[in-house]
Amino acid sequence: MYELIVERDFSAAHYLRGYDGACARMHGHNYRVEVSVVGTELRTEGYLIDFGDVKALCDTVIEQMDHRMLNELPAFADSNPTSEGIARHIYEEVRTRLDDPAVSVQHVRVWETPGQSAIYRED
Repeated sequence: MYELIVERDFSAAHYLRGYDGACARMHGHNYRVEVSVVGTELRTEGYLIDFGDVKALCDTVIEQMDHRMLNELPAFADSNPTSEGIARHIYEEVRTRLDDPAVSVQHVRVWETPGQSAIYRED
């Protein structure tokens, strides 16, 4: 199995509905996102998938969240935009847009801060 990882960044604001604490108030993060894709076979050129293609795919998804109030996005209309929820949303969007049957999304990891992250994967 081969695994390719791309990291991207974005900034956004959010708040947690129904939460009893400081995060119930609007605040922002500089998020870091790791997207992992996997496959068992390399192309004849010796690579799984072009890094640039994965970065462009991730950027298409992330630009919809960059410098936005995440709570106002349709993806989070009925759920809190937690790190876990953001990771799941990015995973699902990248999986939907990935147009290569030999490659699949392994996981998405989202850091809210340098020491705190959440991972979403489907096992």
